[in-house]
Amino acid sequence: MVSRVVATDAALALVRLLESKHGRLMFHQSGGCCDGSSPMCYPLGEFQVGDADVQLGAIGGCPFYISKSQFEYWKHTQLIIDVVDGRGGMFSLEGPEGKRFLTRSRLYTDEEWAALGETDPRAESAVTCAPNVMDIKPHRR
Repeated sequence: MVSRVVATDAALALVRLLESKHGRLMFHQSGGCCDGSSPMCYPLGEFQVGDADVQLGAIGGCPFYISKSQFEYWKHTQLIIDVVDGRGGMFSLEGPEGKRFLTRSRLYTDEEWAALGETDPRAESAVTCAPNVMDIKPHRR
């Protein structure tokens, strides 16, 4: 099975540390504004998800959400949640640890894309035919 979101070992270790301090967690892929485009970590249920969000999967047993509009933009990639040194978003739980979650991505292979049941986006945007010149009628005034 192909996962839409996965995490590195370092990210999973940070998830376990945060769960030991804060209990069950959840993630939401930020779309910008004050926290950039980092994955945000919250105590489970603290961030209100709604009809404009989709659950991509889970990392370390924690649900991971993204807005539908961002999902449409990134749906051809697998999100890889990693962790690096430094301060992240001010609303995310990992900030005081001197670490921040970071989203990396990679394109799905053709086989993975097919397994997800998606149509190839290259096919959707391809021009299949040009109009026949004989079908174009001149405009007369």
